[in-house]
Amino acid sequence: MRLIVEELACRRSGRRVFAGLSFALEAGEALVVTGRNGAGKSSLLAILAGRLRPDGGAVRAEGVGERTLAESLHLVGHRDGLKAAMTARENLDFARSLLGDRALSALDALEQVGLGHAAALPVAYLSAGQRRRVALARLLVAHRPLWLLDEPTSALDAASQATLAVLMNEHLGRGGLIVAATHAPLDLRGVKEIRIERAAAPVADDALDGWDA
Repeated sequence: MRLIVEELACRRSGRRVFAGLSFALEAGEALVVTGRNGAGKSSLLAILAGRLRPDGGAVRAEGVGERTLAESLHLVGHRDGLKAAMTARENLDFARSLLGDRALSALDALEQVGLGHAAALPVAYLSAGQRRRVALARLLVAHRPLWLLDEPTSALDAASQATLAVLMNEHLGRGGLIVAATHAPLDLRGVKEIRIERAAAPVADDALDGWDA
């Protein structure tokens, strides 16, 4: 898979957030997106995921066959997207059945993130860091070449961050792609970096609903 972003622009609530953003990722490459709060890092991921309409520019994916870009990616955002009343395993089983292209079993994925012992616990009983690890385990239950990660190390302790780095580097080693919006350093091989600067000029238009920028 190859991801191409050309002259991308975004506006939220009538304000131009960023413009002229271009980059390309080849198989096995990662991009770290940095910038101040409100600069548009999460908005960029939402555009790539097809959840937010861009204000200009283009996003293209090559090498995905008949699939759309949205069918070729995983997105882990600020919200974990887990059902609190369901167990960790049930959450992953649901994601696995929904997404198709099954990879690891739910239990194996939880073992990979160090949560095999908590598979039968309702998510409501888990700590913030444990819930984050369950959300990240979704990356492992269904194969998707592109991982979009918004502050992936949020709530993770040092050991869990190290585990995540291993999983991300293994994904890159298999030819996957990663775009990660983060304030924290990520231990990734061959990583590219782009910094988004907040645009100064407002643009009059209707507000766009979606993620927080």
